[in-house]
Amino acid sequence: MTTKSPQFTALIADDHDLIRSALRLALEKPGSIEPDGIGVVAEASNGIEAVSAAKRFKPDLIILDISMPLASGAEVFEDIRRWSPDSRIVILTAVTSPGLLASIKDGGAAGLFSKAGSNEELFAQLPHILRGGTYFAESMTRIISRSEKHINLTARERQYLTMVLRGKSNADIADGMGISAKTAEKHRASMMKKLGVHSAAQLFHRANELGMIEASDQPD
Repeated sequence: MTTKSPQFTALIADDHDLIRSALRLALEKPGSIEPDGIGVVAEASNGIEAVSAAKRFKPDLIILDISMPLASGAEVFEDIRRWSPDSRIVILTAVTSPGLLASIKDGGAAGLFSKAGSNEELFAQLPHILRGGTYFAESMTRIISRSEKHINLTARERQYLTMVLRGKSNADIADGMGISAKTAEKHRASMMKKLGVHSAAQLFHRANELGMIEASDQPD
Protein backbone atom coordinates (compact mmCIF):
# COMPACT_ATOMS: atom_id res chain seq x y z
CA MET A 1 0.00 0.00 0.00
CA THR A 2 1.45 3.35 -1.06
CA THR A 3 1.26 6.21 1.43
CA LYS A 4 0.15 9.49 -0.08
CA SER A 5 2.43 12.48 0.21
CA PRO A 6 1.12 15.31 2.41
CA GLN A 7 -0.83 17.96 0.52
CA PHE A 8 0.63 20.78 2.62
CA THR A 9 4.06 21.65 4.05
CA ALA A 10 4.91 23.49 7.27
CA LEU A 11 7.67 25.28 9.17
CA ILE A 12 7.60 25.30 12.99
CA ALA A 13 9.43 28.25 14.61
CA ASP A 14 9.66 28.18 18.40
CA ASP A 15 12.60 28.27 20.81
CA HIS A 16 11.23 25.43 22.97
CA ASP A 17 12.13 21.88 21.87
CA LEU A 18 9.10 20.31 23.53
CA ILE A 19 6.68 22.64 21.78
CA ARG A 20 8.27 22.00 18.38
CA SER A 21 8.18 18.23 18.96
CA ALA A 22 4.52 18.26 20.02
CA LEU A 23 3.52 20.39 17.04
CA ARG A 24 5.48 18.22 14.59
CA LEU A 25 3.83 15.08 15.95
CA ALA A 26 0.34 16.52 15.54
CA LEU A 27 0.97 18.05 12.11
CA GLU A 28 2.60 14.97 10.56
CA LYS A 29 0.16 12.39 11.94
CA PRO A 30 -2.26 11.34 9.15
CA GLY A 31 -5.83 12.13 10.10
CA SER A 32 -4.92 14.36 13.03
CA ILE A 33 -5.30 17.64 11.12
CA GLU A 34 -5.13 16.63 7.45
CA PRO A 35 -5.97 13.19 5.99
CA ASP A 36 -2.38 12.62 4.82
CA GLY A 37 -0.72 14.74 7.49
CA ILE A 38 1.20 17.97 6.97
CA GLY A 39 4.85 17.63 5.95
CA VAL A 40 7.13 19.55 8.34
CA VAL A 41 10.00 20.68 6.10
CA ALA A 42 11.94 22.56 8.78
CA GLU A 43 12.12 23.68 12.40
CA ALA A 44 13.63 26.90 13.74
CA SER A 45 14.64 27.83 17.28
CA ASN A 46 15.30 31.54 16.72
CA GLY A 47 14.19 34.38 14.48
CA ILE A 48 17.12 34.21 12.08
CA GLU A 49 16.63 30.48 11.49
CA ALA A 50 12.90 31.09 10.96
CA VAL A 51 13.47 33.70 8.26
CA SER A 52 16.14 31.57 6.57
CA ALA A 53 13.90 28.46 6.52
CA ALA A 54 10.91 30.43 5.23
CA LYS A 55 13.04 31.88 2.44
CA ARG A 56 14.41 28.45 1.49
CA PHE A 57 11.30 26.26 1.70
CA LYS A 58 8.39 28.72 1.27
CA PRO A 59 6.04 26.33 3.11
CA ASP A 60 2.27 26.49 2.95
CA LEU A 61 2.06 26.99 6.72
CA ILE A 62 4.35 28.67 9.26
CA ILE A 63 3.59 28.29 12.95
CA LEU A 64 5.55 31.13 14.54
CA ASP A 65 6.28 32.30 18.06
CA ILE A 66 6.89 36.07 17.98
CA SER A 67 9.15 36.02 21.02
CA MET A 68 12.35 34.15 20.14
CA PRO A 69 16.11 34.82 20.43
CA LEU A 70 18.09 36.88 17.88
CA ALA A 71 15.09 38.34 16.04
CA SER A 72 11.48 38.44 17.09
CA GLY A 73 8.13 40.18 16.99
CA ALA A 74 7.25 42.37 14.03
CA GLU A 75 10.83 42.19 12.76
CA VAL A 76 10.83 38.47 11.98
CA PHE A 77 7.14 38.49 10.98
CA GLU A 78 7.73 41.19 8.36
CA ASP A 79 10.85 39.46 6.99
CA ILE A 80 8.99 36.17 6.61
CA ARG A 81 6.12 37.94 4.86
CA ARG A 82 8.64 39.47 2.47
CA TRP A 83 10.49 36.24 1.61
CA SER A 84 7.52 33.85 1.62
CA PRO A 85 4.43 35.94 0.83
CA ASP A 86 2.17 32.98 0.06
CA SER A 87 2.79 31.19 3.37
CA ARG A 88 -0.08 31.16 5.85
CA ILE A 89 1.49 32.52 9.05
CA VAL A 90 -0.09 31.39 12.31
CA ILE A 91 1.13 33.01 15.52
CA LEU A 92 1.29 30.77 18.60
CA THR A 93 2.73 32.79 21.46
CA ALA A 94 2.69 33.81 25.12
CA VAL A 95 3.12 37.48 24.17
CA THR A 96 0.33 39.67 25.57
CA SER A 97 1.33 43.15 24.30
CA PRO A 98 -1.88 44.57 22.77
CA GLY A 99 -0.10 46.88 20.36
CA LEU A 100 2.22 44.18 19.05
CA LEU A 101 -0.59 41.65 18.60
CA ALA A 102 -2.74 44.24 16.84
CA SER A 103 0.15 45.11 14.53
CA ILE A 104 0.76 41.45 13.67
CA LYS A 105 -2.95 40.88 13.05
CA ASP A 106 -3.22 43.99 10.87
CA GLY A 107 0.00 43.00 9.09
CA GLY A 108 -1.53 39.88 7.57
CA ALA A 109 -1.31 37.01 10.06
CA ALA A 110 -3.67 34.18 9.15
CA GLY A 111 -4.17 33.16 12.77
CA LEU A 112 -3.46 34.22 16.35
CA PHE A 113 -3.40 31.70 19.20
CA SER A 114 -2.22 31.84 22.81
CA LYS A 115 0.14 29.27 24.31
CA ALA A 116 -2.00 29.54 27.44
CA GLY A 117 -4.91 28.01 25.53
CA SER A 118 -5.56 24.51 24.26
CA ASN A 119 -3.85 23.35 21.08
CA GLU A 120 -7.11 21.68 20.11
CA GLU A 121 -8.48 25.04 18.98
CA LEU A 122 -5.38 25.59 16.84
CA PHE A 123 -5.54 22.13 15.28
CA ALA A 124 -9.27 22.44 14.57
CA GLN A 125 -8.77 25.71 12.66
CA LEU A 126 -5.65 24.81 10.63
CA PRO A 127 -7.54 23.15 7.71
CA HIS A 128 -9.62 26.33 7.34
CA ILE A 129 -6.51 28.54 7.55
CA LEU A 130 -4.56 26.42 5.05
CA ARG A 131 -7.34 26.92 2.53
CA GLY A 132 -7.29 30.69 2.74
CA GLY A 133 -9.29 31.42 5.88
CA THR A 134 -8.30 33.35 8.98
CA TYR A 135 -8.95 32.71 12.66
CA PHE A 136 -8.09 34.74 15.74
CA ALA A 137 -8.63 33.09 19.10
CA GLU A 138 -11.05 34.94 21.37
CA SER A 139 -8.41 35.28 24.08
CA MET A 140 -6.16 37.16 21.65
CA THR A 141 -8.88 39.43 20.28
CA ARG A 142 -9.81 40.34 23.86
CA ILE A 143 -6.22 41.42 24.53
CA ILE A 144 -6.19 43.55 21.39
CA SER A 145 -9.58 45.12 22.13
CA ARG A 146 -8.45 46.17 25.63
CA SER A 147 -6.09 48.71 24.09
CA GLU A 148 -8.45 51.51 23.07
CA LYS A 149 -5.40 53.67 22.43
CA HIS A 150 -4.09 51.32 19.75
CA ILE A 151 -2.16 53.16 17.05
CA ASN A 152 -2.29 51.47 13.65
CA LEU A 153 1.37 51.33 12.62
CA THR A 154 2.26 49.66 9.34
CA ALA A 155 4.35 46.47 9.50
CA ARG A 156 7.42 48.43 8.38
CA GLU A 157 6.83 51.12 11.01
CA ARG A 158 6.43 48.45 13.70
CA GLN A 159 9.65 46.79 12.51
CA TYR A 160 11.42 50.16 12.71
CA LEU A 161 10.02 50.73 16.21
CA THR A 162 11.29 47.34 17.39
CA MET A 163 14.81 48.14 16.20
CA VAL A 164 14.77 51.66 17.70
CA LEU A 165 13.76 50.22 21.07
CA ARG A 166 16.79 47.92 20.83
CA GLY A 167 19.08 50.91 20.50
CA LYS A 168 19.85 50.57 16.79
CA SER A 169 21.01 53.61 14.82
CA ASN A 170 19.16 54.76 11.70
CA ALA A 171 22.01 53.41 9.54
CA ASP A 172 21.86 50.00 11.27
CA ILE A 173 18.08 49.94 10.87
CA ALA A 174 18.25 50.79 7.17
CA ASP A 175 20.82 48.03 6.65
CA GLY A 176 18.80 45.50 8.65
CA MET A 177 15.59 46.29 6.77
CA GLY A 178 17.32 46.31 3.39
CA ILE A 179 16.24 49.87 2.60
CA SER A 180 17.94 53.22 2.06
CA ALA A 181 18.65 55.58 4.95
CA LYS A 182 16.20 58.04 3.38
CA THR A 183 13.40 55.46 3.33
CA ALA A 184 14.20 54.45 6.91
CA GLU A 185 13.93 58.09 7.94
CA LYS A 186 10.49 58.29 6.30
CA HIS A 187 9.33 55.28 8.36
CA ARG A 188 10.72 56.96 11.48
CA ALA A 189 8.97 60.26 10.79
CA SER A 190 5.64 58.58 10.04
CA MET A 191 5.87 56.35 13.13
CA MET A 192 6.72 59.22 15.49
CA LYS A 193 3.97 61.39 14.04
CA LYS A 194 1.37 58.66 14.63
CA LEU A 195 2.62 58.18 18.20
CA GLY A 196 2.80 61.92 18.82
CA VAL A 197 6.40 61.93 20.07
CA HIS A 198 9.53 63.90 19.25
CA SER A 199 12.40 62.04 20.96
CA ALA A 200 13.66 58.53 21.70
CA ALA A 201 12.75 58.92 25.39
CA GLN A 202 9.20 59.96 24.53
CA LEU A 203 9.00 57.11 22.02
CA PHE A 204 9.92 54.46 24.59
CA HIS A 205 7.45 55.88 27.13
CA ARG A 206 4.64 56.05 24.57
CA ALA A 207 5.30 52.55 23.21
CA ASN A 208 5.27 51.18 26.75
CA GLU A 209 2.03 53.03 27.52
CA LEU A 210 0.36 51.54 24.45
CA GLY A 211 1.50 47.98 25.17
CA MET A 212 3.75 47.83 22.11
CA ILE A 213 6.84 46.60 23.93
CA GLU A 214 7.72 42.95 24.33
CA ALA A 215 10.40 41.56 26.62
CA SER A 216 13.02 41.40 23.85
CA ASP A 217 12.49 45.05 22.85
CA GLN A 218 15.33 46.31 24.97
CA PRO A 219 18.56 48.04 23.92
CA ASP A 220 21.42 45.61 23.16
